Amino acid sequence: MSVDEAKESPWRYTELPVRARQAIEGFVPPDALLAERLERYADVRPRPADHEGDIEVLDGAVFTHRFVDTPGDHETVRWHYVETGTGEPVVFLHGMPDSWFMWHHQMAALSDSYRCIAVDLKGYGQSGKDRGDYRQAGAAAQLVTLLDTIGVDRFILVTHDRGTVQGDHIAAAHPGRVRHYVRGEGHLYHFHPDLAPHDELLAEAPWTGLLEDPKRFVVWAYTMIGELPVADEDMRRVIQEFSYPGITRAVPRYSMASTFRKEWIERRGELIPRWRCPVTIVQGWDSRTQPREFFADAADRIPHAARVEVRYVDGGHFWPLESPGQISTVLREVLAAKH
Repeated sequence: MSVDEAKESPWRYTELPVRARQAIEGFVPPDALLAERLERYADVRPRPADHEGDIEVLDGAVFTHRFVDTPGDHETVRWHYVETGTGEPVVFLHGMPDSWFMWHHQMAALSDSYRCIAVDLKGYGQSGKDRGDYRQAGAAAQLVTLLDTIGVDRFILVTHDRGTVQGDHIAAAHPGRVRHYVRGEGHLYHFHPDLAPHDELLAEAPWTGLLEDPKRFVVWAYTMIGELPVADEDMRRVIQEFSYPGITRAVPRYSMASTFRKEWIERRGELIPRWRCPVTIVQGWDSRTQPREFFADAADRIPHAARVEVRYVDGGHFWPLESPGQISTVLREVLAAKH
């Protein structure tokens, strides 16, 4: 639907503030800058797959890789998740083009008090990439089945970007199980299609070749909508985690199954009214895809949540890796709050 058609429908786009409009004028990074950053990671090679029970130490915390098959997509869905720490469960969902690794700094920081579980979304990382249900509601329901299987009942939910789209469904469908929803970098009540030029690009990716070079796509995305530099060792791992076989074919299935506009209408009309837990919205102060002005009235737009707050953090879209220490501090404060 065009912008003009949307203005005539009950679902009207929110006009972009001048600041936000200026911020997206140069959405696509210059070729020279992209080439320079690609050269920096020219030596990055594929990472061997992990196995059940493999461990690695990151930021001083011991992370354990887990694999489990759960019901779904006719027979089963293969899941990969990583966990560290003990205590109340905190479930982390990543965005695109990322994996569980997006959250490793925060998981390590919280592992002294929480059982931190980060899942590779279906189609990403080392989770299954078979054909099946890639509707956001369907994938979210399958994710809850995973939590059932590994014995996670009531939990804190922390999300980013496309993981937030699935998180919205989980918080709506299971209000008694989500103790607190920490929601990051996802359109809420306000939306404008100029903020999502990649929506159609991703749906067409199998034919245009947009994702055929995972390294190039990761560097392109982080250059386009990131703001602060990400540590080289983190970027190298991000590239590796997005380079496992099958990702570039599986991920576009989400975009084929829906559109950002459809998600926006569904969220406003069906999902937000069903959120009951406390909701903390975390947004990058300089996020180009999620203008900070769009969240100023968040408390008014989530009428039935126990409490709503908005926390702005340093960085652009990828703040878990752009400002890892600050994000860890924010999460510790938010999760420790009594409601």
